Amino acid sequence: MQVIKRNGDFMDFDPSKIRIAIEKANAEVENAERATAEEIKGIIKHIVGLKKNRVLVEDIQDIIEEKLMTLGHYELAKKYIIYRYTRELVRKSNTTDLAIKELIDGENEYWNTENSNKNAKVITTQRDYIAGITSTDITRRFLLPEDIVKAHDEGIIHFHDADYFAQNALHNCDLINLEDMLQNGTNINGVMIEKPHRFLTAMTIATQLITAVSSSQYGGATITLTHLAPFVRDSYDYYIKRYSNRNLSKEQCEKFAMEDLKKEITDGVQTFQYQINSMTTTNGQAPFLSVCLYLGETDEYKDELAMIIEEVLVQRTQGMKNEKGVYITPAFPKLLYVLEEDNIHENSKYYYLTQAAAKCTAKRMVPDYISEKVMKQLKVDKNGDGQCYPCMGCRSFLTPYVDENGKAKYYGRFNQGVVTINLVDVALSSDKNTEDFWKILDERLELCHKALQIRHKRLSGVTSDVAPILWQHGALARLKKGESIEPLLHNGYSTISLGYAGLYECVKFMTGRSHTDNGEGKEFALAVMQRLNDKCNQWKAEEKIDYSVYGTPIESTTYKFAKNLKKRFGTIEGITDRNYITNSYHVPVFEEIDAFSKLLLESEFQRLSPGGAISYIEAPNLTNNLDAVMEVVKFIYDNIMYAEINTKSDFCQACGFDGEMKIDDKFDWYCPNCGNRDHDKLNVARRTCGYIGTNFWNKGRTQEIKERVIHLDNKDFEG
Repeated sequence: MQVIKRNGDFMDFDPSKIRIAIEKANAEVENAERATAEEIKGIIKHIVGLKKNRVLVEDIQDIIEEKLMTLGHYELAKKYIIYRYTRELVRKSNTTDLAIKELIDGENEYWNTENSNKNAKVITTQRDYIAGITSTDITRRFLLPEDIVKAHDEGIIHFHDADYFAQNALHNCDLINLEDMLQNGTNINGVMIEKPHRFLTAMTIATQLITAVSSSQYGGATITLTHLAPFVRDSYDYYIKRYSNRNLSKEQCEKFAMEDLKKEITDGVQTFQYQINSMTTTNGQAPFLSVCLYLGETDEYKDELAMIIEEVLVQRTQGMKNEKGVYITPAFPKLLYVLEEDNIHENSKYYYLTQAAAKCTAKRMVPDYISEKVMKQLKVDKNGDGQCYPCMGCRSFLTPYVDENGKAKYYGRFNQGVVTINLVDVALSSDKNTEDFWKILDERLELCHKALQIRHKRLSGVTSDVAPILWQHGALARLKKGESIEPLLHNGYSTISLGYAGLYECVKFMTGRSHTDNGEGKEFALAVMQRLNDKCNQWKAEEKIDYSVYGTPIESTTYKFAKNLKKRFGTIEGITDRNYITNSYHVPVFEEIDAFSKLLLESEFQRLSPGGAISYIEAPNLTNNLDAVMEVVKFIYDNIMYAEINTKSDFCQACGFDGEMKIDDKFDWYCPNCGNRDHDKLNVARRTCGYIGTNFWNKGRTQEIKERVIHLDNKDFEG
């Protein structure tokens, strides 16, 4: 029997909780009034005998009160009622304190699994979570209207990152303008950082800047290696100058200078990788960083950029050592490799880099791939020019923007925040009535719109002083002290995201078909997506704010939405019978489909998710089948804007097994070789929602990972 708690969570029926509660009431009355052990057993037996699959905790308490009075224990029943009332007061008046205590004691399931790259046992993470719990409480009681809080609690919408909303200065994610800070100097904590003159110095400073920026916002951030390429040439010139004073020939000087330069690039990349993974931001984690590898961003420094890219791929393929000294897959930084004419064909100058990228993907799940060709078709600026640029973090994409000089601009821009609509709830609320569906969808979208306006207005009051590294010293702007950031919130400079989740379940319930069927299901799915875009375009025109449709990476929210749907609508086969719902527009993880069909289908939905989208395929171990990886990569270049290949990369510290770790029927991880279930001795890396997660997941996401089917089989490439 499952007990439904007051917050909607399900837990197994535990008779000891009844025994403890009655015994606490027993202690408050005379011996003659107390319930005997046999009577308590009888009450428990009665509840078990109801043979219900699910029962509300309030109903159990009502039964206990009724049974105590039936047994003649009126004074005991009264004490139990007082005990129950007191507990209710504690819940209502002190939930923040209780949540913090549960976090510190390691008893809060939500915070323990809220983010697969945060370890809630670590004090720096706990400090962030304690601040988050307090922020959420303030947000709910003072900053959001009742209808938004109610819709959020019921899983109708999700107001993202409420744990950071109390601080009005914080925004979601950005493209860091590393070029501005490195070339023109910057400032961290009142200390001037001048322009570096060597590549190794530039890489060291870059990690410090990234950490400072990541501590001033709460989402993902992206840099590009292009901004570091000029310093490779500076280092080369330094070595040439040094050797030219040693009576060496020009050829000798160039040879020795290049040897030293390659050593410096190796050291610089290693420094960058170590520091990004060892530094901790104020969010209690390593920076949620993505690094763009895009040759097309420069002509002048393309060869230098290629040298950095190659070294990054080599070192990432090797991995980083765990506590046992074994090379494993690190979570960060995420790598974004841009496919273009210069690197996609066998006779292309930089094809060797794509081969290195494929090898890295097969071993370490990164890089992910952006098709320059497809992106330029989808991202067209007001001048009619197709643009290619990286996402901010794992998938959030800016919309095209041209500055006052007529030049496309991306680095230094950001996203204001996200609110997500639960499309499954819209469908179930309509009870398959199409007219009602569209009416409810529009109502829910206006609710999201209201919540997004609150996010926008909260940022509107911010001045540059709240985060100097962002707004005064080049990461996002060079504003004066005290200057408002409000102009950067309008006219397309920044975006704000309408997220969506559960398109598959929504379509399946309304049409009886998956959106993969190329018939009614797909047509309905595309119509839903178009409605989301129409609404964003309407709001954008009316308010000069760049609303954009975003395929939400619902990590912990997928479990929350699933629980809320079961609570509101019960268990519906194929719709609410799992502990998760499907991310954004994705083909559900359990649906059999080949890799190329999946990518081709999802490319149509990426077009309708301009604010952010990512597609993936699940693959087996491909380290000995790089031809398969290359075939997928070339398919991505021709057909879809942004995609990734998910492989497996695990290690058991107990026995040294480096194959795939398994998930049992209770959604617990274990080593298939030795049976080890100690999470502290298992290194598991899985793609979660764009980023790689390494700290395990909640029950909903774990079930989703367990049920993922393979889209690409090694056998497909035999012969």
